[in-house]
Amino acid sequence: MLAEERQERILGELRRKGAVRVADLTDLLAVSDMTIRRDLEQLEKEGVARKVHGGAVLARRVAFEPGFAAKSQLAQPAKQAIAQRAAGLIQPGAAIGLSAGTTTWAMAPYVAAIPGLTVVTNSTTVADVITTLDGTNQVTVILTGGVRTPSAALVGPVADRTIASMHFDQLFLGVHGMDVRAGFTTPNLAEATTNRVFIDSAREVVVLADSSKWGVVGLADIGPLHIAATVITDEGLPEEAHQLLEEEVGEVVTVPVPQ
Repeated sequence: MLAEERQERILGELRRKGAVRVADLTDLLAVSDMTIRRDLEQLEKEGVARKVHGGAVLARRVAFEPGFAAKSQLAQPAKQAIAQRAAGLIQPGAAIGLSAGTTTWAMAPYVAAIPGLTVVTNSTTVADVITTLDGTNQVTVILTGGVRTPSAALVGPVADRTIASMHFDQLFLGVHGMDVRAGFTTPNLAEATTNRVFIDSAREVVVLADSSKWGVVGLADIGPLHIAATVITDEGLPEEAHQLLEEEVGEVVTVPVPQ
């Protein structure tokens, strides 16, 4: 098992339990305690865990915003599977919104292959991937402008005015966390505002959130769970969480994660 895969498993345990013990993880993952300690150190560097004696606890700093590079390393197989499934919902010739985020970034190569699209995004990384891969200029990309956040989102009045002037068939929305009480959240106040403008401009909202996002609460509300027509997540989502989502969301789609 690769280090990234181990760290995703450890993060999943942290999300479910709130704390993990090194001894338990060595049994679960069949590796040495030194390997587990290195994994926990990496997760601590990325801001998602805090090491304690004998293990680690989940870092629940609601205002902490990891950078794009750090977030892009987490849950990669799940994000790829979610992204591919989400792209399958797009019809050629549609006008879509793609919010900033590492899962929407994972969607970008699939989006670039769909003819006739108009894509509005507040993500420089998403725009770069689509324009680089779209060799036939079959996709029109509109970048909103705005002030860049640590997670590579363009936010603020310029972004908000641009988005508010348009209408989308679908919005594909990445989120920092999803919780039955708090709904969909982000650590960045301005990004929350921009995402709400995106939602108001869309006929249909599709939320992309791997299972590690369940139970995570950021500083700022994006909206309650019922704003989503569809949530696409992975099969690591606990059954109880799946049932809670189904009570609020039109459709919950879980995708298998390649091993």
